[in-house]
Amino acid sequence: MDRRLFVLSALAVSGCAAGVRLTPSPAALPELEPLYRADAGREAITISVASNGCTAKVDFTFYVERKGDTARLAFARRRVDACKSFAMGRTELSFSWAELGVARRGSVVLLNPLVAWTGPGA
Repeated sequence: MDRRLFVLSALAVSGCAAGVRLTPSPAALPELEPLYRADAGREAITISVASNGCTAKVDFTFYVERKGDTARLAFARRRVDACKSFAMGRTELSFSWAELGVARRGSVVLLNPLVAWTGPGA
């Protein structure tokens, strides 16, 4: 079983609100897709992820757990980006709060690890 699916399944066993206050989890789950950036906007959250040139939004899934006014959010890759690029890259993907099933008020705890973007090929 893929580690990411295992972690998402474990979170599902372990609950409506979210908004522009985005907090990285102090115990981010390394099995989840590392994010270069996460921006919480008025209508959506935009994440920046590694890409070899073929990464698209349909390649990702998400998990939301709600507890009171806080939503715990995790993103996982469904498919590996198999494109062959000479330099690593990144792409930005946006998910609307409605699409995530999360209201625009409250807070969101992001479970994915945040890593620094060091540039193409670095």
